[in-house]
Amino acid sequence: MKRNTLQERIGNTLRKRRETKGVSQEAFADQVHMHRTYYSAIERGEKNLTLSTLTRVCSGLGAPIWEVMKEAEN
Repeated sequence: MKRNTLQERIGNTLRKRRETKGVSQEAFADQVHMHRTYYSAIERGEKNLTLSTLTRVCSGLGAPIWEVMKEAEN
């Protein structure tokens, strides 16, 4: 059975937003000063993000945290 945790939903939301911008995981991870494998784990919902990390990622995407969270909840 597939879990659908908040971490996974946030990761999916971040992935969709990054892909909409047409940026690779590697390029985006570099942009937000993060290792690509760590960022990849975020998108897969394997990392429990701190608020500071989520802020950094959302800032790189040009999206407010509340918008990302709202989208992840829907």
